[in-house]
Amino acid sequence: MHFTFTSEPRTDDGLVERDFSLGGVPGILWTPAGLADDPDAAPAPLILQGHPGGLEAMRPRLAARARRSAVDGHASAALELPGGGERSRIPELEAARAELRAAVLAGGAVPDGVVDRLVLPLVDLAVPELRSAMDALLALPGIGGPVGYSGGIVGIGIRLAVVEPRLAAVGFFAGSYVPLSLFEEARRISIPVHVLLQWDDEGNDRRQALDLFDAFGSAEKTLQANLGGHRGVPAYAGEDAARFFARHLVAGAEPLSGPAAG
Repeated sequence: MHFTFTSEPRTDDGLVERDFSLGGVPGILWTPAGLADDPDAAPAPLILQGHPGGLEAMRPRLAARARRSAVDGHASAALELPGGGERSRIPELEAARAELRAAVLAGGAVPDGVVDRLVLPLVDLAVPELRSAMDALLALPGIGGPVGYSGGIVGIGIRLAVVEPRLAAVGFFAGSYVPLSLFEEARRISIPVHVLLQWDDEGNDRRQALDLFDAFGSAEKTLQANLGGHRGVPAYAGEDAARFFARHLVAGAEPLSGPAAG
């Protein structure tokens, strides 16, 4: 897929931000200011920042996460989801999303079929695009991996962790529904996992989140649960997530540039 930068670099508070296009899919790359100034520095690790769609609306929150990651010397990138933002709508996903919202508002159980129709096609579409983004970003000067995946739709991160050997660690925000078929894929994950769970999240199935954590096959997995709703994440929880990636994404740990395996 053709990769090109679509904006000039913008520097703000130690962070350089550049928009890019990957085969027509919008994305944003954030790198620590001064990354290119030290020719002896090891290439920076990369964190793929997940989000629920609508990249432009999410930009301030994603930039804040990227700014914190830059403190540890990490580059960050986000790619617009299929059907999200200014990308063409996908009618089947729109219909399933509307059914999911209606079920949540009604306060009843969300049917498995609705979750499958929304999440599984999104996973199938988004993961190959993220792998192509990794190919392009890891080929840039100053970025060389390892790679982490942080936040976003849990199902996308699960699939990516299973199929992508360049992924070294994943951090999940337990706030999205996960198809039961992806629980089987979760059992195949072996890299370190960090899960943030808001105990009183009004839109999250807490029992499912706990069951999913139990299903992860990783020898190192951490569940951090805090009281409060979806937007009540305490600041220290974000710091703990950043330290998780700092432990597992070590610049120059291994040569990870090049096309995806598998």
